[in-house]
Amino acid sequence: MDTIAAISTAYGVSGIGIIRISGDEAVNIADKIFKSKQGKNLKELEERKLNYGWIINPSNKEKVDEVLTVYMNKPYTYTKEDVVEINCHGGIVPLRKILDIILEQDCRLAERGEFTKRAFLNGRLDLTQAESVMDIISSKTEKSMSLSMDQLQGRLSKQVNEIVDELMELKAHLEVNIDFPEYDEEELTKEKIKEKAFIMKENIEKLISSADTGKIFKEGINTLILGKPNVGKSSLMNFLLNENRSIVTEVPGTTRDTIEEFVNLAGVPLNIIDTAGIRYTDDIVEKIGVQKAIDKIDDSDLIIMIFDASKELEEDDEIILNNIENKKVIYLMNKTDLNTKIDLTNYKEIEKEVIKISLLKNEGLEEIETKVKEEFLAGNIDANNDLIVTNTRHKNLLKKANNSLKELLGSIEAGLTLECLEVDINDTIHYLGEITGSTVSESVIEKIFSNFCIGK
Repeated sequence: MDTIAAISTAYGVSGIGIIRISGDEAVNIADKIFKSKQGKNLKELEERKLNYGWIINPSNKEKVDEVLTVYMNKPYTYTKEDVVEINCHGGIVPLRKILDIILEQDCRLAERGEFTKRAFLNGRLDLTQAESVMDIISSKTEKSMSLSMDQLQGRLSKQVNEIVDELMELKAHLEVNIDFPEYDEEELTKEKIKEKAFIMKENIEKLISSADTGKIFKEGINTLILGKPNVGKSSLMNFLLNENRSIVTEVPGTTRDTIEEFVNLAGVPLNIIDTAGIRYTDDIVEKIGVQKAIDKIDDSDLIIMIFDASKELEEDDEIILNNIENKKVIYLMNKTDLNTKIDLTNYKEIEKEVIKISLLKNEGLEEIETKVKEEFLAGNIDANNDLIVTNTRHKNLLKKANNSLKELLGSIEAGLTLECLEVDINDTIHYLGEITGSTVSESVIEKIFSNFCIGK
């Protein structure tokens, strides 16, 4: 493979910026542009230790920046290739200038995720581990990072590979029966396959059932705050964020557009959206905001609807309730510090579930946190100990593998031949192999790594 280079730290003003070079010519390229304080080449210095010196522009011999440089010989590197990392001052100009000088040597700019792609192609990581690298970088909560670290350490790969090993063993046994039918009983073989397939199917279904919880920790819950004007939607958002993100006034219709923020609510990530108060209005701008709020209902995972306890139930409340039927909803009754006038007796279920809060007095957050956890983290999943699938690609492939096992069991019940059973086993092996990368196509690999950032 050719030698690649890229800036591996974020652009902006910082104390340190890092440029990474990987490939057979990495050390030779670094030697052309790096001058150590001792006047030695990198190869003459100690490996895996930072070496102080300067980047020199070979074209005019001028010092470009004061740096610390480290080199690491293959195969014990991130890419399993020779790697050099240059630590320079973390501004855009020095990083760009040094990278340009490197690219003038026998080197090219790395593509998105190409360092991790090389780690995968060189066998240092399987595909689930490679994908977890980007998940770690984009983690929004400690729990999502913890789950990504589990993937990086190969926890999912280990379980998938154990199932594949079982399938390969069954396939080998089955092929012996096909090639040498006189040495074994077909019915005994089918019974063994059936017994093993049931166990594997249960294990796969457990992984699939964890995926909804995994999606929540990885991507967050799309949460929409709804209510008529002046019920406290913006106050609730500010309350959850613990900052004045939304403008709060006593004037109805202050919020004209949706405002989106991320909040970590007791470890549960919420992508929270404050919306315009839903009501009939002649104001063109406010009307657009109201329609945008209604349009976002279908895309939300959770609705937080707020009632005003100090006012009677109004037509605007009814309009919202009609629009959120069949959605997952948490009902809040705000302004409970005032005289309560609202009557929910016609909505018995809502009356039973509604959480009474006072945003003016900062009361009710704990009840909201508890309700969110009940709605989204209930069930038989132990988020601290169980293996949780966080990747949609993995979930879809597990479903395909599970369907193949269903077809395998159906084929056994139907009395089909051993050759037919082998087809279903091969399909299951293929789908599981796509998860770890052992049977994945080049186009899928390209698509996965195109979502990475340059430099990783």
